[in-house]
Amino acid sequence: MLTGVLPVDKPVGPTSHDAVAHVRRALRTRQVGHTGTLDPFASGLLLVCVGPATRIAEYLTGLPKAYAATLRLGETTDTDDLTGEVVGGNRSWRDLSAEAVEAALLRQTGTIQQLPPTYSAKKVDGERMYAVARRGGEVERKPVTVTIHEIRVTRVELPDVDFEVVCGSGTYIRAIARDAGEALGTGAHLRTLRRTRMGAHGVERAVPLEALADEERVRAAMLTPLDALVDLPRVTVDAAGEASLGFGRAIPSPADAPEGVPLALAGADGRLLAIGERAGDAIKPRKVFPAEGAG
Repeated sequence: MLTGVLPVDKPVGPTSHDAVAHVRRALRTRQVGHTGTLDPFASGLLLVCVGPATRIAEYLTGLPKAYAATLRLGETTDTDDLTGEVVGGNRSWRDLSAEAVEAALLRQTGTIQQLPPTYSAKKVDGERMYAVARRGGEVERKPVTVTIHEIRVTRVELPDVDFEVVCGSGTYIRAIARDAGEALGTGAHLRTLRRTRMGAHGVERAVPLEALADEERVRAAMLTPLDALVDLPRVTVDAAGEASLGFGRAIPSPADAPEGVPLALAGADGRLLAIGERAGDAIKPRKVFPAEGAG
């Protein structure tokens, strides 16, 4: 059975759950999980963990993400994207300059408070917000703290604006479009969305769903667990340390190992041995990977 992290290029239409189901069928295993959803109208990179590599999913979900998107000024929808019903807006975008549009977007960079869309997967009192909204209930939305590292406008052809975003986990690109429209007084919603990167992993390596039956292509694209964790600080462990980790024991820490962050502990053979965390002069293993399941 193949094991590792498979970059998948999800097309517009299927849900992330549908994409995972495709991988399960193609690779003939139930042990599959993704590391961050994409809306059905969005396309792009999903990192799909296969086999024992599902144990590293938690270290991939929080990676910074990059997107290419298009917003349309002059129309507000109830979902903040093209799948919803138009509920407001105006044609005052005709009087806007490209500089004003860019400024409304760039104003959202940094660590900010962002109001999630009404139709979002965030939970309120244990229930998904979109489920409450769909049955006509009142959705109590509260701003959440998100980090938007960069916004770059690539084309302004009003009323449409193309832009690229690099952001932290939990950021809604739909909300960026909505808030830019509110700031400009025209309303706006998101028209297209494509995830191009998660951490160091780009969509150019990803396998389209229709190519999952090509075993050679899947094998070539599959990342080992250690390669998938390239964004984590790495510590190479000697034979004595490898033996200690095998028993769940702490190992001496190199002086330059950072504290307070997960560390990928690697064997000399390039295998992921464990995820650990430095505590003083030692690294304590938090999750150990047996040789037969580490890729």
